[in-house]
Amino acid sequence: MTRLPRLAGLAVDDAGWGFFLCTYKELRAGRSGSEFIILNLQDSTGQATAKIMTDAERFKTEFESGEFVRAEGKASLYNGQVQLVLSTIRRVNPDQDRLQGFREDECILSAPRPVDEMWAELQAHLAAVKNDHLRVLLNRVVADNEAQLRVWPAAQQIHHAYRSGFLEHITKMAEVGRLVARAYGADEDLVLAGVVLHDIGKLQELAYEGGTGSYTRDGNLVGHIALGLMLVRETVNGISGFPSDLRAQVEHLVASHHGTREYGSPVEPKTIEAFILASVDELDAKINQVRRAINADPSPDDFTAWNKRLGRVLYKGRG
Repeated sequence: MTRLPRLAGLAVDDAGWGFFLCTYKELRAGRSGSEFIILNLQDSTGQATAKIMTDAERFKTEFESGEFVRAEGKASLYNGQVQLVLSTIRRVNPDQDRLQGFREDECILSAPRPVDEMWAELQAHLAAVKNDHLRVLLNRVVADNEAQLRVWPAAQQIHHAYRSGFLEHITKMAEVGRLVARAYGADEDLVLAGVVLHDIGKLQELAYEGGTGSYTRDGNLVGHIALGLMLVRETVNGISGFPSDLRAQVEHLVASHHGTREYGSPVEPKTIEAFILASVDELDAKINQVRRAINADPSPDDFTAWNKRLGRVLYKGRG
């Protein structure tokens, strides 16, 4: 049996085997009363729903959600989406399966850009900061959290919800935010500080290991905005002579970046820099959703199927 294509390129009637990360597993009862298993599988390029329609009793103990698996099956179309109907599946045996090409990083949904490239870009943005206090603050926070910043997703589900998605999100926001700040005569350094720090609490809100994420205790009880504010205040307190007015403006950026109280911000933007940050944050998150929805749609039509989250069909630009 041949190897399946990467999930981003999976098409109806493709058949074969592949290595994946199982991120969701549920045993369900069919209409006839027989059991089947529904899964979510991912590789570095995308995700796909998979089903085991026969021998569910046999396969339900072969692996668990959060494990790497070797699966065989055929792609079919269901409700407008390509899915895999599996004939067999098992957890990966690393020593054995590496001989067939198994690599953990190829099974984890990841940002499309290389991490080192994005990291160098972030460092270039930090080097451009003219305000000494902000430069110290940002470099200290980034250095203290480098390991997580390189791999953390930006969210669990909605946008940039994959390995290194956080870094992808803030580097694009930094590029756009600095341009907008210059266009409107705003404080470019403050906007960049907001970009780097606005979601920094997510490093404590989310636990991320082996390509799967979950909310931590503090994430559930406190939330990333409050966690980010505490981290910023603690770091500022360790910087000699940091102006109190500047500290308040930075904290306001973190507190208001969701734009409205309705969307979870304890305060709404009250500075030009805060308006820019909230707008750029929303824009980058929305564009990421749009691009992923277009790329995930399997039909040859000019428009995608109805996207419930975005509330519309999307034009693919193929006409």
